[in-house]
Order: sequence, then C-alpha cells, then structure tokens
Amino acid sequence: MSWLKRSLLGLLASLGIFIAIFFGEVSRAQTENQAAAQAFFERAQHDTQGHTNNWAVLVCASRYWFNYRHMANALGMYRTVKRLGIPDSNIILMLADDAACNTRNKFPGSVYANPGRQMDLYGDNIEVDYRGYEVTVENFIRLLTGRVEPSLPRSKRLLTDDRSNIFVYMTGHGGNEFLKFQDNEEISAFDIADAFEQMWQKKRYNEIFFMIDTCQANTMYSKFYSPNILATGSSELGENSYSCQHENDHDIGVAVIDSYTHYVLQYLEQINKTSKATMADLFANYDPVRIKSHAGVRSDLFNRPLSATKVTDFFGGVAQIEVLDEPIPSLPAFSSAQEQRLSEASSQGRSSDRPSSRDSSSQAHPISANHPSFPSRAKWHSGNTPPANELIGGAGRDGLWAATAIVGGLIMWSRLRVSLRI
Repeated sequence: MSWLKRSLLGLLASLGIFIAIFFGEVSRAQTENQAAAQAFFERAQHDTQGHTNNWAVLVCASRYWFNYRHMANALGMYRTVKRLGIPDSNIILMLADDAACNTRNKFPGSVYANPGRQMDLYGDNIEVDYRGYEVTVENFIRLLTGRVEPSLPRSKRLLTDDRSNIFVYMTGHGGNEFLKFQDNEEISAFDIADAFEQMWQKKRYNEIFFMIDTCQANTMYSKFYSPNILATGSSELGENSYSCQHENDHDIGVAVIDSYTHYVLQYLEQINKTSKATMADLFANYDPVRIKSHAGVRSDLFNRPLSATKVTDFFGGVAQIEVLDEPIPSLPAFSSAQEQRLSEASSQGRSSDRPSSRDSSSQAHPISANHPSFPSRAKWHSGNTPPANELIGGAGRDGLWAATAIVGGLIMWSRLRVSLRI
C-alpha cells in the first residue's frame, strides 16, 4: 500500500510540474504577442511621424462675383489635396458656391484659375460641405472643436483624433488679426487660437498646418499657443495680399486667383503621392517679388524640423503597408497523374464540336497568376497562417483537459486513502 501511495504522489507531482510548465508557456506566448503588437504600433508611429490619417479644412470666407478668385483659391487647394490622396470623406469644404452658376459667368458651371482655362476646378466631383450662408464663424469654430448637434450629418463633421494631421486653409478679406466672413462678421486670431487649444485639450489632432491667404495674413497666427502647429501666411502686418495679375481672364472679367495661392499650387503640382519634398522646400519656394508680398512662417510651436517634415504629411493621404519577412509558401504542385488527366480532358474538349457563342462565353478558362481574382501571395500567406488567438485558444483547451485530469487524480487518491484506513 505504501508503494501505491508513493506512486500516486509521484503522479500528482508530475502533473503539477506539467501544469506549471504548460501555463508558463501560455503566459510567455501571450507576452510575445503583446510585445509584437506594441512593436508594430511603435513602428507605425515612427513611419508616419505619429499620425495615421490626414484631414483638410478648406475655407473660402468670401462671397459675391467679384471675389471669384477666393473661391478659385479654395477649389485649387481642394483639387490638390484630393489628387495627393486625401479622400472626400476627410475634406471639409466651406464655400459660398455662388460663382459657378452666377449669371455673369460666361462659362456656366465652371470655375477656372488661369486665363487658358485648361482645367475646370469645379468639375463633376466637387463636394461642398458648408454652402452659402452656412459658412459662418460659429459653424467654423464648432467644426474644429467638435461641438456640434447630434443630428449633424457625418459630411459636416471633423472626425479627427490624436493621430490626425490637419491642414487648415483660409482665404478671403482680412486685416490685422481678423478675417471677414462674407462681409457679415469677423473671426479674430484669438478665436482661432482658442479653438486650436480646445482641439489639443480634447485630443483632436496630432499636428496642424495652418495656411491663410489674405491681407496682413501673418497676424492671424500670431496668437497661437498650442503645441504641434505649423503656420504660414501670405503677407506681413500692414501689407496687402494681391491677386495674380498675369492670370486675369478678360472673358470672365475678374481676377481668377490670388498670387500667393497661385505660386503655392504651382509648386504642389510638381509633387505626387510618393514625393520626398519637405515643408522647408515649399517655404524656400516663396519669392516676395513674384508673390508681391512677404509670406511668413511660424514654426516655434512645431516639434519637428521643417527639413524632415514631408509636404505629404499634410497635403497627402496616409497608407498603412506592412512588409512580410517570412517566406511565402508556394502553391501545391500537380502530380504527374493529375497532369495527365488534365491534358486528356483538354484534348477531348478540342476534338468536340465548337460550341455556340453563349456557351463559349460561359466556359471556364484557366486563371493566370496575374489575374485580379487570383489570390495574391500576401493574401495566400495570411490565409494559411493561423491567428495567434487561435493558438492560445487551443492551448487553453489543453489546459482544461489537464485540469480535469488533476481533479480526477485527486479524487482517486482521496478514495484510496479512505480505503486504506478501512
């Protein structure tokens, strides 16, 4: 009987050691998975300078036909950010929208920014989110801070977070620390500064690039005090911002674009989504002689060097791509017998009568590896790799069986003790 007791005790000790090792391995696997996830997000943060999505807020604060150029300014920026990858869902356009269909417009339904009229900025794909009298100071501040009515549609909301880079562009008539909204009200430099501070406190942005084209534009960012803001303007204190005279269109009858915005857009036309151009390159392109005003830059609140900040960090979209380092399994090869059967079937098909056009169109054809419906190597790899949670789930089921075995062993041992005492 003592031999039986020792055997049972040894069995229980072995089971205890097995359980300890097993759950230790499960814990180690979970730790490794967490470390891998953390490394992925750290790498993504490094690769995208801390941001995962880009937004653009484009504001034309003017209205009426004689301010045609301000609408062309905003529409030119709209076309550029859209071309560089920011989707319409991430672009908020505030526009009076009274130029394209104005009775004085010789080219109805169109807005041009040059006398040659090579490109219609209005086009077929324009999406104006705030139109006409919706372009107000209150709506602009509510848009930035997110303090909107629950019934407001998604297209009128700035759905940003603490990993969003935001490009804010404003154009219109202004002066020392103010910008007029449709000749009806004004927004001050203090208003915008306080709105940006609310956004920072509410974690609504990662970085902001503020650009404004108006008279004495540089005064509009003089009151900013929130971190991670880069700002630029078209003119200094006491200086006007002019229209681009050599781009006037006599058929339209008014100036079609402002000088500062014209040269900024001219530079941006030279870059694409993969461009390495930096904000330092953009600012170095400023020429007071051509612009006819002294554009300014404020970067003391910005925590990155301008030479390391890409233009596409604000004007372009963000694409998340992960490169797989593991070897990718090849597709299973056919055996010689399978190949022989396939060749026989194909020869029989060629010897049969030619089918009708409808039948031939519905016949199955071999799919090449380059066909869109053929699974890519990355998808094949991901589809044949079991997720980590499934591995852990299987380990948990094994642990349940082990725990059941231990309980059963304890019950048997207790019964044997009782029988030995009897």
